[in-house]
Amino acid sequence: MNIDGIILIDKPADFTSFDVVAKLRGIVGTKKIGHGGTLDPMATGVLPVFLGTATRCCSLLPEKRKRYRARFRLGISTDTQDISGRETARREVTASEADVIAAADSFLGKSEQLPPMYSAVKVNGRRLYDLARKNLEVEREKRTIEIFSLKVERFAQDEYTIEVECSQGTYIRTLCSDIGERLGCGATVTYLRRTGSSGFGEERCVTMEKVRELVAEGRLGEILLTADSVFTQYPAYTLGEFDARLHLNGVRIWLSRLEELPETDGYIRVYDENGQFLSLSETDREAGQLVPKAYFCRYGQPVT
Repeated sequence: MNIDGIILIDKPADFTSFDVVAKLRGIVGTKKIGHGGTLDPMATGVLPVFLGTATRCCSLLPEKRKRYRARFRLGISTDTQDISGRETARREVTASEADVIAAADSFLGKSEQLPPMYSAVKVNGRRLYDLARKNLEVEREKRTIEIFSLKVERFAQDEYTIEVECSQGTYIRTLCSDIGERLGCGATVTYLRRTGSSGFGEERCVTMEKVRELVAEGRLGEILLTADSVFTQYPAYTLGEFDARLHLNGVRIWLSRLEELPETDGYIRVYDENGQFLSLSETDREAGQLVPKAYFCRYGQPVT
């Protein structure tokens, strides 16, 4: 079955992102499926799932910021940096609420973060979490991350909630652990939810049970978002019938023949006269051509 589009899943706890994809593959009945960013098994929240031709969005997503809501407990450290892991240390907590906020604020902006061993990062072709489960620890390279906004509030004695907007690739478990280390007492995450990803918020998410229900009733289209919904920041342009046919057959169209083309040197959303989203393309002013980056339709040039 050919199904193209995006489903925003509210990932349940104790499921990996791969688990969600595998289950949806069976529920929806399509093989070509991917997700927009791995979530920890204990985490819940926004997991964009791309089906069919929409899987081509994954490498082109313009909005890479993520938003999270988390809770961490001071004084405890674990091997996974969350409460599901094995406790490795327990230390006295002397930090005040003001101390915690100041420590958290020190991570605003760009910094270097060491990926945790319990993560999907690959080192020499092997996932770190596979090595960690064998009690193996390997050298990892730090990554540059950026914290755009951060808000911390006391939830209970020695436990705090944190709202974070950050760059792609940021580990919130590690951020909270690093805050704890800066305070000299350690910290571990007790709750984690992603509230925003790929420009989508949690208010638009549905459960896998809801997807199953809609598929059974033949109403999946009610929640299926189109691929162009992730590219709305780029201007739209409509090709005439002849040019659309050329475009779909891989022909680079001369910009000089296109009227009222948006004044941009970057990406544009290309449509046909029927409103069908054809491609994400680039207006290469230097070459004077419209260059397709990815096709999102199933007629004309075959989609592979």
